[in-house]
Amino acid sequence: MVFIMKVEAGKKFSYLFANEPGLKHANLTFDFIGKTLEEVLPFEIAYPLQKEYEKIIESKETVKFFDEISLPDGSKIVGESFLTPVLNENNEVHYVVSVTRDITSTLIEKKRLMESEQKFRSIVDHNLDGILTVSLKGIILEVNPAASIFTGFTGKQLTNRSIFDLIPDQEVEDFKELFLKTKYGFPSESLDCRFTHRKGNNITIHVKTAPIVINSEIVGIYVIIRDISEQSKNAETIKFMAFHDQLTGLLNRRALLRDLEDNISEAKNAKREFALLSIDLDRFKYLNDTLGHILGDKILIKVAERLSEISPNNCTAYRQGGDEFIILLPETDRQKASRFARNILLKFSSSFYLSSQEYYISPSIGISMFPNDGRDAETLIKNADEALFRVKEKGKAHFQFYRSDMNSIFKNVVELETLLRKAIEREELSLHYQPQVDLTTRKINSFEALLRWNNTTIGNIPPSDFIPLAEDTGLIIPIGNWVIDTACKQIRDWSEKGTEEYRIAINISPKQFQQHSLLSIIQQSIEKHCIKPNLLEIEITEGAMQDTKDTAPILSGLKELGVSISVDDFGTGYSSLNYLKKFPIDVLKIDQSFVRDILSNEKDAAITTTIIHLGKSLGMEVIAEGVETEEQAKFLRTANCFKAQGFLYSKPLPAKEIEKNYIR
Repeated sequence: MVFIMKVEAGKKFSYLFANEPGLKHANLTFDFIGKTLEEVLPFEIAYPLQKEYEKIIESKETVKFFDEISLPDGSKIVGESFLTPVLNENNEVHYVVSVTRDITSTLIEKKRLMESEQKFRSIVDHNLDGILTVSLKGIILEVNPAASIFTGFTGKQLTNRSIFDLIPDQEVEDFKELFLKTKYGFPSESLDCRFTHRKGNNITIHVKTAPIVINSEIVGIYVIIRDISEQSKNAETIKFMAFHDQLTGLLNRRALLRDLEDNISEAKNAKREFALLSIDLDRFKYLNDTLGHILGDKILIKVAERLSEISPNNCTAYRQGGDEFIILLPETDRQKASRFARNILLKFSSSFYLSSQEYYISPSIGISMFPNDGRDAETLIKNADEALFRVKEKGKAHFQFYRSDMNSIFKNVVELETLLRKAIEREELSLHYQPQVDLTTRKINSFEALLRWNNTTIGNIPPSDFIPLAEDTGLIIPIGNWVIDTACKQIRDWSEKGTEEYRIAINISPKQFQQHSLLSIIQQSIEKHCIKPNLLEIEITEGAMQDTKDTAPILSGLKELGVSISVDDFGTGYSSLNYLKKFPIDVLKIDQSFVRDILSNEKDAAITTTIIHLGKSLGMEVIAEGVETEEQAKFLRTANCFKAQGFLYSKPLPAKEIEKNYIR
C-alpha cells in the first residue's frame, strides 16, 4: 500500500496519491486528494498515524512502525510501514512517502523456525554421534546423550569444562588447530585423536567441527565425535595397505617416493651413490591378453617373489604398476649395479611353472645413478624409465644405464649438433605415430606424430636429447617445417588407402611460433598434398601461449585455414583459464604426469577430472596421455574423457606398422 502525503502548516498531512491497494485498505472516497488524515480516517486510526507522521518532521529521517490491519473480509494481517521524507530546497519535509508491506508470512516463518529448532534439537539429542556444543573459548556448554555414553561422563560432569583438558597433551595442539580453523571460518575438517574417558583410559575418536552461525556470525562450535577405537586397532593393517601393492605384497610407488627421498637425503650427506633399477617384463601384455588376467596376476606374484629372493638385504623391491618393478640399491656404484642387473637376468633365465605349464619371462632393465643421473626422486625415476625404454627399442632382455651408450659414442654437444644439421638431408629423421583411442567405442581415427632420429653412426637418439638442442640452435625451424610437410603427406596417403579419414597431430615449438612464415608454410603443405585442413592438428604448449601478442594472430589464422588446435600437457606449465577464453582451442591433452598416479593420488585424480569437465564444458575434445593400465583407462572412461593414448594401446609406431594395424 503506497500513499504520498503533502505536509501542510500546523503539522497537517494531506493526501496527494494512493495506489489501488491503499485505496481499498483506507476505504478512500473519490475526492480524497487534498484531505487530511483526520478528515478521511476514523479517529482511532488517524490519531496514531498522525503521531508517526509528526516524528518525521523532527527527525527528517525514515520512520518505521508496525500495526495490525483489518481486511474487508474480516481477516487481519500485520503491516510493516516506512515513512520516508522528501525535503525541499530549505531542507524542510515537504512530502512523505508511506509504504506498507504485509509481513504476516514473516511472522509465520519465525514460528516455523522455532519449530525447526525443536526438530534440530531432537536430531541432536537422538544422534548416534556425540555432539558437544562448545563456546569459542573451548568451554563445553551442552552435551547430547551419545557424547555421555562415549566418554562415560554425565552431561553435568562435562559442561563448563574446557574441551582442551580432555585431549591428551601430545595431541591437543592438532585439535586446537582444527578448532581455530573452524572458529575463523575456514572449511570444516576432521581429525582422529584420543579423548579422555571417565574410567581414566583414552578412547580413539574421529572428530569433526562445525561452526554455529547466527546472523552470519560464528558464536560457537559443534564438536562431533565418533568412537573409532575398534578401527584404530587395525591402523597397522591400513598403513601396510597404503604402502604395499595389494597383489604382490611388494612396496608400492608411494613407498618408493618416500624411500627415495630418504635415500637422497642420506646419500647427499654421506656423499654416496645409489642405483635405481626400472624393470619391465618383456611381452607381458601378450601373455596377459593370451592367458587371461588371472594367470597374468599369478605371473606377477611369482616375479615379485623372485625379485625378493635375489635382492640383497640392503636393497628394496617395489611394484611401480602393471608389469613394471623397481629396485632401490643403496650405497652402490655402477660396477655393483651392473653385477646386480646381470644377476637378475640370470635368475630369470629359469622358467616359471603355473598351472602345470612352463613359461619363460625375460626382463628389460634401465638404470639411473644418484647423483649423476638425477638429484631428485622424479628425475631418477624418469631417467631409469628412459633407459628402460631404450633397452626395449634395442631388442629387450638386457640392461642399460641412462645415457651410457651415447656418452661412449660422441664426446660433446658440438658433435651431436653437427650430426643433427645433416639429419634431414641424410633422411635420418622419421615420424612415428601413436594411436589416440576413443574410450567409448575403442575406434581410432587420430594419431600423434612423434619425431624420431636414427643416426647411421650412433643409432636411435632420444628426442629428449636432440629436441632441446634443436631449440637452442634454431634447427627446430627447418626440422619443424619438415615435420609439417611429412605429416600432411601422410594424411594424404592414409586418406587414399583407407575408407576413413585420419587426423594427425604435430607438435609446434614456441620458436616456430616466432617465425612470420609459419601460417604460409602450413597452408602450402595443406594445398601441396590436397588434404582437408581439419585432418591436421597443431599441438602447442602453454609456454607458447604466454606471448599472446604474437600467438593470438597465428592461432586465428590457423582457425581460418580450418586446422585443429590442441594444448599439449595442459596443467603442467603456466596454466591460465584466460588462454582457453582468448584462443580458439579445440583439444586439451592431459599430461601423463597426472594420469600416472590417478589411481593412487587424490590430487592427480581431482586435477584430471577437473580438466576433463573443463574441456567438455567448453566444447573441447579431451585426450589423456601416458595411459598404461586398464585401471587408468577405466577411471578416464568413467570421468567421460573422450580419448586416450599410451602404452596400454600402443607405443609410437612407424607409418607402415600403423597402416598394417589400424588403417582400414
